[in-house]
Amino acid sequence: MIVRPASYTAPGPGEIVIRNRAVAVNPLDVIKQTTGNLMFRWLPYPSVLGEDVAGDVVEVGPFVTRFSVGDRVLAYALGMEKGRKHAAEGGFQEYTVVRAMLAAPIPEGMTYEEAAVLPLGVSTAASALFQKDQLGLRHPTAPRQGGETVVVWGGSTSVGSNAIQLAVAAGYTVVATASPQNHERLRELGANRVFDYASPTVVRDAVGAVRGTTVAGVFAVGTGSAEPSVQIAIGSGCKRVALASPSVSFGALPPRTGVSLALVRLGARMVGGTALLQARARSRGIRVRFVWGSSLMNNEVGPMLWQRFLPAALAEGRFVPAPAPRVVGSGLGQVQVALERLRGGVSATKLVVSLPARQPSSSPG
Repeated sequence: MIVRPASYTAPGPGEIVIRNRAVAVNPLDVIKQTTGNLMFRWLPYPSVLGEDVAGDVVEVGPFVTRFSVGDRVLAYALGMEKGRKHAAEGGFQEYTVVRAMLAAPIPEGMTYEEAAVLPLGVSTAASALFQKDQLGLRHPTAPRQGGETVVVWGGSTSVGSNAIQLAVAAGYTVVATASPQNHERLRELGANRVFDYASPTVVRDAVGAVRGTTVAGVFAVGTGSAEPSVQIAIGSGCKRVALASPSVSFGALPPRTGVSLALVRLGARMVGGTALLQARARSRGIRVRFVWGSSLMNNEVGPMLWQRFLPAALAEGRFVPAPAPRVVGSGLGQVQVALERLRGGVSATKLVVSLPARQPSSSPG
């Protein structure tokens, strides 16, 4: 990525402009850099990547009533999505246009860096758990009930940490997997039982932990999570599995704009493995679907999460930013540094770049 001047875009109806004070990096950004035009083919070059932003409202568009200039907010930036304003709505820049419906106030006492870990992770988790075409769970804003269980494979990831909290808030018992050093943290987030994902008995252990309960859904997060998650569904009688991650890792591939033989081979492995997994699941009456984090902007889950649940839950401490932020540095020039660190692998943390209160209007393209 390079840093260069960018134009300021005024907000349209239902939009606000945020002066970003912190941004976080995500695997989506790494995948785009790694696969070039193979993924997100609709993005022009250069483009502004980035989904997680936190900062101050500097301008409010028509019909926006929830926010005013000066408010501190976190928001999901949609610049990478198809049909959006790719330059204006990208997160890795000083000023970002965001949809007000995908923003929430930052409560007093929460830093911009803490708030920036949430947007894509919590949106993806909510889409997987609550959309009718995914696990279809009851919402955390609905009357609480008990007796059902949700399994979250990859609980220490950004998406997994949010999924645990959302499922618990909705009244479900959560069984999760993670590395042993992260077990206590997941219990603090609300998980009832946590198992070592690397244990040779983890599938058997998870199935045993949910025996005698109704498993409402299994959520697979992280590379390699799909196969064991389907095994848990088979063993527990669950009929719905949501997948948040591809079955292969693109992190080992170098950034490039063209198609390489290694990329083709990796893609073939992913497609072939997914097809076999889908066939196996269908033969057992299990529905397996990939989730896309931004899909909630087109259904009832978006307003439920960003308007009716998150503002109060964050303010009251019922929902916390997780995983913890690790600040890589300050300034847009550190975004690429953060992406390289993410490519190398992180555990139970979210890489964040702080932005000064005022700086030249610029963006990395």
